[in-house]
Amino acid sequence: MRLALAMAATLLGSSVAVAQQQEDGLGGSSAQSASMAQLLSQGYEIKAAVPNGSRFVVFMQKDQSAYACEFASIANTRCRSIN
Repeated sequence: MRLALAMAATLLGSSVAVAQQQEDGLGGSSAQSASMAQLLSQGYEIKAAVPNGSRFVVFMQKDQSAYACEFASIANTRCRSIN
């Protein structure tokens, strides 16, 4: 369990860095983003949820595709592709 959480935190850290580079124009095209509702309707499953300070990070997966969703509140959520 702890190993899975450590791996999830590592993946999140690297995906956040990549997303920031892409938003800043340093990484070519922008990362794929979607809402939690869109991902659920497309068949993505919640695989893990990890507290991150005052926020939660939820990892969703379908086949070989994965997203990390950061929840600041119910109304303030963002999901980005991590692969």
